[in-house]
Parts: sequence; C-alpha cells; structure tokens
Amino acid sequence: MEKGDGPALQPLLCLAWLAATLPILAAALPIPAAAGGRLLHSLLSAFSSRGKTVRPSSSSSSSSSKAKFTVPQKYFLHFYVVGVAVTTSLLLAICFYAYMKMTPLLPEPSSYSTIASHLIGSNSFSFGSVLSRTMEHKYRVWRTVFVLLLMEIQVLRRLYETENVFHYSPSARMHIVGYLTGLFYYTAAPLSLASSCLPEAIDFIRGQIVEFIVKGRARMPDLVIDSPSLLKPLLKLGWCQWIGAIVFIWGSLHQIRCHAILGSLRENKDSDEYVIPCGDWFSRVSCPHYLAELVIYLGMLIASGGSDISVWFLFIFVITNLSFAAVQTHRWYLQKFEDYPRSRYAIIPFVL
Repeated sequence: MEKGDGPALQPLLCLAWLAATLPILAAALPIPAAAGGRLLHSLLSAFSSRGKTVRPSSSSSSSSSKAKFTVPQKYFLHFYVVGVAVTTSLLLAICFYAYMKMTPLLPEPSSYSTIASHLIGSNSFSFGSVLSRTMEHKYRVWRTVFVLLLMEIQVLRRLYETENVFHYSPSARMHIVGYLTGLFYYTAAPLSLASSCLPEAIDFIRGQIVEFIVKGRARMPDLVIDSPSLLKPLLKLGWCQWIGAIVFIWGSLHQIRCHAILGSLRENKDSDEYVIPCGDWFSRVSCPHYLAELVIYLGMLIASGGSDISVWFLFIFVITNLSFAAVQTHRWYLQKFEDYPRSRYAIIPFVL
C-alpha cells in the first residue's frame, strides 16, 4: 500500500472520537435549561452511570424500568476481552511487518559503503534525504510496536483485575449505552495507536498470503525469528518512548494500588454496603483510579511521539469521559457520606 493510502483510517477514527467527545463536553457546559442543557446533562449522566450511581430504587416498578436498559456491571469483563483480542491482533500484525520489512532499524556500516559506491557522482543531498525518510519510517513502525506493547500490558492487567480484584455486587448495573461505548472504546483505542502504519502492514500481510497461495508452502522461505533482531529496534528507540514508558509504569502502579483498595472494601461479595476509600491517591481525589488512567494514556501519548492526530483525539476523549464520570462519582460520595472529606477533588488535584 502506498504511503498516501494510509491516512484514510485516521480521519475516520478522529471523527469517531470527536462524535463521542462532543456530547460529553456539551453536557459539562453551563447550557441553560431552556436550551436543553439540563436534559442533555441528565441523559449523559444516565448513560455513563454504573455501579453505585445506577442502583435500582426500592420501588419494583421503578426498579424494572431502570433495569430495562442496563446490563450487569460484571460485563466490564467484555471490554477487556475485546481489548485483548484487538490489541493482540494488531500487535502481531505490525510486529510481523516491522520484523520482515523494517529490520535492521539502523543500516549496517557496510551498507553505507555499498550504497555510496553506486551513487558516486550522483546528488549526495538527495541520497541523504531518501535515507532520512527511510529511517524515519522505520522508527515510526517500531514506535507503533512499542506503544501497542504498552496497550497490551494495560488490557491484560485490566482483564486480570476484573476477574480477580473487583467483586461486583449482584445488583450493580451499567447503562446499555455505556456498555456499547466501552466496546467501542476498546476497539477504537488500539486502532488509533496503530493507525499510522496499520494500512501498510495489512497490505504486506495480504501480499504474503497471496504469495503463499500462489507458490505453496514448499516454495515459501522458512520464517526464522531471531530474538536479538526483534528486540534491538525497540531498545534503540528515542527518549520519548522511554519517558512515555516511565509515565505509563508510574500510572499503572498507582492504578493497581487504587484498584486493590476498591476491591478490598467489600469483603462480602453479596453486600451492597459502601465505605469511604482511603489510601494512595484517595487522600487527594475521589477517583484516583481514573487519574491513574489519565497518566497511563498520557504515557502512551508521549511514547507515540505525539505525531499521530488520532492518538491526540483518543487522549482528549479519555480526559473528557473520565472527568465527567469522576464528577458524578464525587457527587455521589458527597451525598452518601456526611463525613466525606471535603478537601478531596473529583479527579485532578486543585483543578477538578
């Protein structure tokens, strides 16, 4: 696939993130009730509600009405199953493409002399420009592999936590719109991280499949995976990738702690009782697991180099979506507990 064909995926993803983000931003703005502001906020609050913020009322008629458009909160597991499936597929596809077409990342010293011997008397500036573009392209592909590895770690960990850390109450529900949004998110997020080179990777794999069909297995070269050749390009990436990885690990460690705190609050899995969580970032904000999620995706954004517009749109959606949900949760805590610490913010200390 030609390079010019690749960006077609990115505008579609950007439009999808924009369509998902704008209603949340609109609901957060002080739009007058006469202009539909209150209705929009109520709808978004209902769609995003889950767990403690969407519990059915004691009235049987009201309870059945609320439960009609909800699913069990334990269906969160589906998000991470989808996330693992999509991320793993993309990671394998782009890693295969990078290994087969983008290795080595840096030309061997002997390659320079060989190329130069064929270009004596030619325009050396043009040669340098072509070489620079080639190197930039290789870095972009291996950078995508690196970021997808971070995403793979994230979704695998969340899958484990959903099964082994969280104990969802039998009555905990979430709105069907929120459920569908989660499925969309864990499909579109890995696609956004891979969008800069996914079309060319798919085209390469398609060509390999066609060649296999035409030539047959006996006439195809054996695929030999050389571990050093696979790891070297990742180790030679730039400082942005390693700073992004450090930020990612920092956010992940705090999210692990916060999830462990939340998971330990309900010793009895069948109980609906809630207590005020304390420890780690809970001393500062009501939703530190959301704050940690922002840090995690900030790390991915830094590791991506910040050059892919679809990753920026993904990050903006993460900020708006989690901020809106955190404000709802913060209000619930304040209404539920008279002794709730008033010094806590919703998600970002001293800001929100």
